[in-house]
Amino acid sequence: MVTNSIYLDYAATTPLDPRVLEAMLPYLRDDFGNSASVHSFGRAAEKAVEGARRTVAEILNCAPDEIIFTSGGSEADNLAVRGGALAAREKRGARHTITTPIEHEAVLATAHQLQQHFGFELTEVPVEPTGLVSGAALEKALRPDTALVSVIYANNEIGTIQPLAELAEICRAHKVLLHTDAVQAGSQLELDVQTLGVDMLSLGAHKLYGPKGVGALYVRQGTPLLPTQTGGAHERGLRAGTANVAYIVGFAEALRLTAEERETHNQRFAQLREYLIAGILSNVPECRVTGHRLERLPNHASFVLRHVNGNDLLMHLDLAGIAASSGSACKTGDPKPSGVLLALGLEPEWALGSLRLTVGRGTTEEHVERVVRLLPKMVEKLRAENLVHA
Repeated sequence: MVTNSIYLDYAATTPLDPRVLEAMLPYLRDDFGNSASVHSFGRAAEKAVEGARRTVAEILNCAPDEIIFTSGGSEADNLAVRGGALAAREKRGARHTITTPIEHEAVLATAHQLQQHFGFELTEVPVEPTGLVSGAALEKALRPDTALVSVIYANNEIGTIQPLAELAEICRAHKVLLHTDAVQAGSQLELDVQTLGVDMLSLGAHKLYGPKGVGALYVRQGTPLLPTQTGGAHERGLRAGTANVAYIVGFAEALRLTAEERETHNQRFAQLREYLIAGILSNVPECRVTGHRLERLPNHASFVLRHVNGNDLLMHLDLAGIAASSGSACKTGDPKPSGVLLALGLEPEWALGSLRLTVGRGTTEEHVERVVRLLPKMVEKLRAENLVHA
């Protein structure tokens, strides 16, 4: 690692909060019991898991038994989309799912698998150039045999926040389930599921200063859902496997701290984000912001730069001690344009030059100033090299 390195990839993952680690340590050392065991060791573990479940439920404004702990956001997405679709087909013969082209791969790949191997039809609702899903477009896509709709709360690549309450009202009027991937949104946006109106909501701990490898799925009471992982009665029979007690405790503590401190952090994030956007747009020619300019995550600045290879730019930034991303962490290293950016209507010559800078609790004004100072020189050098090789 370069000395004085700057981390601006908080959308990919966040460092573990020391307070979260402290909450986890007892269950990594002394209270090691299996929460399914009936003896005192097991009861102590079960008490910790159920306490964590109550904490998460309180923040989401739901009942504790509506929270299913998972290994992370991707598993939660898989359970919601596949389990919800299969249950709807079993219950009422529904064979159609709806999503958008800007979802995380955990949703898109699952929807495509349902289409290719389970006989479902799939509609991907087009998005506006800002990444927003309109209520009119969603309503047009709905059919009597629609099993479920899945729309991401806030996009990981472009930061756009969707009007979930509006979309939920439309789905409710058509008696169709609405799932949202809130993994990226969880660190900064309100998660009251009654206000949002969603039937299922996915979260992952590592996006909000918790441990990797744990997440949760909110499932509204009465929502039909088939388990996609079998072999045990854990988590209301919807997710087999021994509970990862320490990580579940850490997830709940990370979510609690995030909810408690959200307003203070968001105010500072938004200031740093605006500094980044203004500084880069004013100093880098042929550069555009991607995503909605106002309805976006407070910590999220994303751009496309014409005639620049995003991966080459990332390498130059990394050599200078600056960690950034060219989009979703799952796409890093892929030379093809991001499907999210193409869905916005961007030409490949722009979409190939994507850059995502996301600030976090450890980001300072000095970090942002350094990026704004160095980035224009890097872009100029890369464009000059491209002209030589053209």
